Amino acid sequence: MARYREYGAVFSPARSWPRVALWSLLLFVLGIAARIAQADDPLPSWRDGEAKAAIIHFVERVTTPGADYLMPAERVAVFDNDGTLCPEMPVSTQFAFTLDRLRAMAPAHPLWRDTEPFKSALAGDIEAVAAGGDKAILQLMTVTHSGMSTDDFDAMVRDWLTRARHPRFGRPYTRLVYQPMLELLIYLRSNGFSTYIVASGGTDFMRSWVEQAYGIPPEQVIGSSSKLLYEIRNGEPVLMRQRAVDFINDGDSKPIAIHKVIGRRPILAFGNSDRDIAMLEWATMQSRPTLGLLLHHTDAEREYAYDRKAFRGRLEQALATAPARHWVIVDMRRDWAKVFRD
Repeated sequence: MARYREYGAVFSPARSWPRVALWSLLLFVLGIAARIAQADDPLPSWRDGEAKAAIIHFVERVTTPGADYLMPAERVAVFDNDGTLCPEMPVSTQFAFTLDRLRAMAPAHPLWRDTEPFKSALAGDIEAVAAGGDKAILQLMTVTHSGMSTDDFDAMVRDWLTRARHPRFGRPYTRLVYQPMLELLIYLRSNGFSTYIVASGGTDFMRSWVEQAYGIPPEQVIGSSSKLLYEIRNGEPVLMRQRAVDFINDGDSKPIAIHKVIGRRPILAFGNSDRDIAMLEWATMQSRPTLGLLLHHTDAEREYAYDRKAFRGRLEQALATAPARHWVIVDMRRDWAKVFRD
């Protein structure tokens, strides 16, 4: 019988195959055990507490036959994006893209260096840009996101995402998904929910990457949009992005967008700022079972800590409103055992 030496020991195939088979069986059993454990705890990155219990209780309530049972078609859940599913500090993913585009375009526009909000943006003074309000931010985005087809814009965003890295975490933006939120999306979908993004970010920008990151298809992304123009170019039909805003999906506009696109009122809404109040009210102020949730950023060590005084993602009025509306406050430091996917 052939015998082999490996790592200084005598190896006999005839004797070792049963051992290999035993290890394979053990690994198989451990894999099953892990899947069973995950099934027992659908939200393993959430610490046991009121927030986790409220989510699981709500899902069981509307999916178990009885007085509160809702058909799958009625199980619509809506989520804000920046600050709810992924970080929005120091700037959102789309604004980071905007700043990079602005720097690339700046040599052809020398007047920008003396004109606001371009001057502050090129200098990296984000708070000064934010002080200009939504008008300043929209001006930067319309300039950097227009003059191209929707296909070219999509390709540009995808290319940027392969190269861009978050300034603090040093990882691609698509890898900075909150693991607890990813588990929640999977948990909801496994229980017949449809999950939508309803955010102020650009619809086309988010559609370029959220399916890969969250498993949410492009048709379930509702955001702000630019005006489009249909043209035939080089014998091909294209949609050209114009330097004009078509719709801003923020604040009170979110319920309107939900009605126009989905045609159903959600029964679950998850946000993180005062700009999500209307969306949470639209979802929770009805006679059916509902659940409203707000993510409170309280973890400066693993992510960021901000609320009432933040220049973006301000969470003040919503915190005060939450008790009366019975919205669940998810405290990042307290309720999440893990923040990011990796």
